[in-house]
Formats: sequence, C-alpha cells, structure tokens
Amino acid sequence: MASLLDMRRRIKSVKNTQQITKAMKMVAAAKLKRAQDRVTAARPYAKKMTEVLSALSSNVADEFSHPLLDARGDGNYLVVLVTADKGLAGGFNANVIKASQAFIKENSDKSIDMVAVGRKGRDFFKRRQTTISEEYLGLTGRGTANYSDAADISAEIIKRFSEDESIDKVFLVFTEFKTVLSQKPVIEQLLPIPKIEASEEDAAATAEYIYEQPAAEIFGKLLPKQVETQIYRAMLESVASEQGSRMTAMDSASKNAGELIDSLTLNMNRIRQAAITKEIIEVVSGAAAL
Repeated sequence: MASLLDMRRRIKSVKNTQQITKAMKMVAAAKLKRAQDRVTAARPYAKKMTEVLSALSSNVADEFSHPLLDARGDGNYLVVLVTADKGLAGGFNANVIKASQAFIKENSDKSIDMVAVGRKGRDFFKRRQTTISEEYLGLTGRGTANYSDAADISAEIIKRFSEDESIDKVFLVFTEFKTVLSQKPVIEQLLPIPKIEASEEDAAATAEYIYEQPAAEIFGKLLPKQVETQIYRAMLESVASEQGSRMTAMDSASKNAGELIDSLTLNMNRIRQAAITKEIIEVVSGAAAL
C-alpha cells in the first residue's frame, strides 16, 4: 500500500496537471472565438465564388481553355493534407489523418504525392510509404491562418499542376468546423476546378450578364484566386476545428483530473485513518500491559 507521503505527492501532481488543462481550455476558448468568426465570414465568399466560377466555366467550355479547368487523366493524384502543428486536441489530428489514409487506400492503384500543411500530418506520413514533396509547418500554431501563407501554397500547387502534366488531379483534405463538439473531415477536389451543369434558372440568370473583358483575361485572374480562397478557407476551418477539439479535450481532462483527485483524497484519508487507529491500538495495548 502506498504511504501517506506518496499519496500527497500524487494528489499535488494531479492538481498541477489540472491547472494546466484548465489554462489550456481557456486559451483554446479565446482562440476559438476568433477562429470561428473568421471562418464564418470566409465561407459565403468561398462558396459563392466556387458556384459562379463552376457555372461560368461550364458555359464557356467550348470557346475557352485554361490549365486549371482542363480535365486530364485519372492516374496521378496530389493530396494537400491540412493538420495541426500541435497535439493535445482530442481526435482532431487522428480523424483527418484517418480520412486521408482511407482515401489513399481507396485509390491504391493511383500514384499519390502529398503536400503536408501541418507538423502532425507530416510526421505521420513521413514514417510510412507516402511521398511528401512539400511541407509547410508552423502556419496555424498561432491559432489563426494568414491569407499570404495560403497564397504561397496555392502558387506552388498551381505551378506544379500547370507545368507538370503528370499530376492529373489535386485533392484538398481538411477538417470542416461544424460545432465545438463536431468537426468533420472533408475531401474536396481542388484541381482541375470541377465544372457543374447549371440549371435552367441559373443559365437564364447567367445569360443576363455582359462581360466586357475576354474570357481568357477574366479566368486568368479569377481561377488562381479561387484556388487561394479554397486553401485559405480550409486552413481557417482547420484552425477552428483544432481549437474546438482542444477546448473539449481539455475540459474532459480537467473533469477527469477532478475525479482522480477525489478518489486519491479518499484513499489518503483511509490510509491516515488506518495509521491513527494503529497508533491508538499500540498506545492502549502498551497501557494495558503496564
């Protein structure tokens, strides 16, 4: 049985850990509010831009061609995986890595290259037989994402896709923020930009627009911007999901620490009571012997 001193040391250690988890929860909650506001503001723009460009690209498909729109084969994939740089975030990193593993397994007949955004995804796949051609670390560790970082990643991906014909498709794997308790891993095709067939109502609405610039000039500026926007949104979604998952995990850890402290305190009191009872018995026995 552990001594009374050992129990006190263990209780003190658990209390120190509980203080750390409570502090991490408060920090994550503060960062989550900012990240949630930013991702909420970015979603409508990214969604509308995707809808407009997809519909327009379908309408001008016969008269205009662009490297980011042209369909290729289906044998070589580039996967852009967005994870966190730090742990202690519950199942956040594990879930998005598991989703990317499932995607790689489903496409085992394809040649897959990876761009890792985040240390956790890089470290995981670096130990496995997955080629990581580019890695971007420390971009989300501050609890936010910068558009300039997304633009740099986008520029490199567009350059590779435009110049390297061996890349047929580019997929974006990230975690979409739903609520503090719910985050969903998502896999979206980034390049070539998917085309959607517009409905009759959308087609009628599109026909009302008059474009002064040629299609080549419009799409030459908007399509790279679309890739930047989607990568930036994925990074914002990932940051918000990370902070939400960390806040939930630290809250659970604090509650578990409290339960453990109660249990250890109860055991310590039993040990102390047993020691006191033993001393009383020894005193009484000595007095009776006299």
